[in-house]
Amino acid sequence: MKGTDPAAPAAPSSEVDKLRRRVEALSRKRDEAEARLRALLSSLLPLDDLLADTRRRAGALHEARSAREAASAAIALSEQIDAAHLMLRGEFARHDVSQMHVVGRAADPAEMRVVGTEAHPSALDGTVLRERLTGFRLGTSTLRPAQVVIAVAGVAPEPRPEPEPVPGLENGADPAAPGATKADSRGAQPRTSRSQRRLMPKLSAWRERLSRRA
Repeated sequence: MKGTDPAAPAAPSSEVDKLRRRVEALSRKRDEAEARLRALLSSLLPLDDLLADTRRRAGALHEARSAREAASAAIALSEQIDAAHLMLRGEFARHDVSQMHVVGRAADPAEMRVVGTEAHPSALDGTVLRERLTGFRLGTSTLRPAQVVIAVAGVAPEPRPEPEPVPGLENGADPAAPGATKADSRGAQPRTSRSQRRLMPKLSAWRERLSRRA
């Protein structure tokens, strides 16, 4: 068994103190991170309770037996969803997480990802028109970039006109059905057969001869 070499230089006490302080600082940071994580998870437990109740209310909506029960269950479900969202946003704010408000601003690659463009008659090029996905900040840093649609120069597309209703379809008639005619679909007089059209001039001549005899 080898003994300690008395000639080996001892480590300076100042270096040992620095190393000890560094280990203690790392240990404190680890304990603080664990405490923050525990606090965050604990704050999400009531949200889990609320979502479980929301799921129960959604089941009640599907099982409603009358329009009144369905309406009441739908209102309760909407209130639960709003409450869960507000609770989550409150916890975000408590942990310094804030929503980005980017609509109307110029697109910033550090905070936004452009996922679409849209012609706009008055907005400046590159102005955010709407969000596809909400962006969030953690303190002053970007936690999640927003996905946005930006304006480009041009005329906004006109809305497509509503198709006009086809006359006759309201009553169940099908203008394309066999035997249907344009006059039938517009509510005009029923069509005459070929034999009736041939007979009409003869009837007119017969009436004219009777009037002359009279």
